[in-house]
Amino acid sequence: MQPFSLRTFPDPILRKKTQAVAVFDRSLLKLVAALVRVMKSQPYGIGIAAPQIGVAKAVAIVDVSKRDPETKRLILVNPLILEKKEPEARKEGCMSFPDYTAFLKRHRWVRFRWQNERGEFFEKISTGIEAICVEHEVDHLSGVLFIDHVTCLKTDLFPRPSSSSKNLTIQPRNLS
Repeated sequence: MQPFSLRTFPDPILRKKTQAVAVFDRSLLKLVAALVRVMKSQPYGIGIAAPQIGVAKAVAIVDVSKRDPETKRLILVNPLILEKKEPEARKEGCMSFPDYTAFLKRHRWVRFRWQNERGEFFEKISTGIEAICVEHEVDHLSGVLFIDHVTCLKTDLFPRPSSSSKNLTIQPRNLS
């Protein structure tokens, strides 16, 4: 099995739009297992998208069950956000930016559709941290990074306390 590792900014794959999954086979199950393994190895890991381990496929994992015990791990294949409500400004991080967090707006309510690892379709409304994480991971699948939602990098991007990086040149994508 190919060894997967976490990709960090400015790795170009993080900016690539992913390909939809058309074949639901053993290689997809191996990708899901690799995503879960890498996510669990990270101190702040509550979600991960395939580009973060170097794979340009529309697959993501969301698991906020440690923060919200009423939730379960979601394996999102070809996810699509159908509706978003309740924008909220909050601090957010990303495993592909291990040294930083940022203040940005996300939605506390999302309705989305996806397939599981067997190709079955589902639709769900998520709220709170799960909704925010779903939105974050679906963004990754379009090459959109959390820094692209930051209004002002100078005032809204913060080094993590454990960070050794103090100077990072970041060019956010214009989302207008």
